[in-house]
Amino acid sequence: MKKIQRVLALLALHLVAAPSFGQAAWPSQPIRIIVPFPAGGASDQIGRIMAKAIGDELKVSVVVENRSGANGSVGAAAVAKAPPDGHTLLVASIGVFAINSGLYSKLPYDPLKDFAPISVLVSTPNVMVVPANSPFKSGRELVDFMKKNPGKLSYASAGAGSSDHLTAELLKKNVGGFAVHIPYRGGAPAMQDIIAGQADFMFSNLGPAAPFIKSGRMRALMLTASQPAVLLPDVPTAASIGVPLEVTSWQAMAAPAGTPPAIIQRLHQAAVKGMSATDVRERMASQGFDIVANTPQQFSDFLKREVARWKVAVKESGATLD
Repeated sequence: MKKIQRVLALLALHLVAAPSFGQAAWPSQPIRIIVPFPAGGASDQIGRIMAKAIGDELKVSVVVENRSGANGSVGAAAVAKAPPDGHTLLVASIGVFAINSGLYSKLPYDPLKDFAPISVLVSTPNVMVVPANSPFKSGRELVDFMKKNPGKLSYASAGAGSSDHLTAELLKKNVGGFAVHIPYRGGAPAMQDIIAGQADFMFSNLGPAAPFIKSGRMRALMLTASQPAVLLPDVPTAASIGVPLEVTSWQAMAAPAGTPPAIIQRLHQAAVKGMSATDVRERMASQGFDIVANTPQQFSDFLKREVARWKVAVKESGATLD
């Protein structure tokens, strides 16, 4: 009997000391952060901030891999199919996590089923801009004109299905107006034609538009945010002028579905610590980004709402990338 008791005691001690889900072995190799866009953009910048934060916190090598294609779908699908062991992560935008599910009838990943959310890291509002010589002095004036004169205004966008295109579509739906869409191949050429007066208005992420607004080459009429932006404190929010429109573009991090919760929590801790660094906060603020750094559960709940919202917006816009 005593021998059996000793064996049971040793077994119990082993079970107490044993790390759950092989936690002691993680990370056992370099961690990859896949950014599904070329180097230099917002997702790439946030991905590299996360690489440093996770590397510093976990004392592991973290590499950023830019794997672009199909509006971010190629890189996202690669993460969705990766082993759920905490060694492959995705840092991507609202388009990849929310908008693509409405744009593609055969998306190679399911944003709600194939990922374990870690955190929405940053967000930024869109800003409605018009040419410097536009007759419209406020967003309210432009909206009222659009409602009374359907089809007489045109708006530029970075392309069909882009967040700025769909923001304009939400505006049209919410206020009952109509304007003609002029899609461009990217936000930069669209803004150049706004400056040149070739289109009446567009929505842009705050950061890229701010230098042109501050230099007087474009005029900002309203923000799609719940509160004024530090970068442009004099620009009113849409809600404050009676326009029902709130939209943010955001960047987030996720792992493959099935990644152990304890690993997700460690990655979340590293992400929050990284985004809280003073130099990171200052850099993000200078580009119009707000730090979010919410919890995995908050990201999960938010993602469900965003996917549903943008599916409706895409359907009503008629946009498709198939």
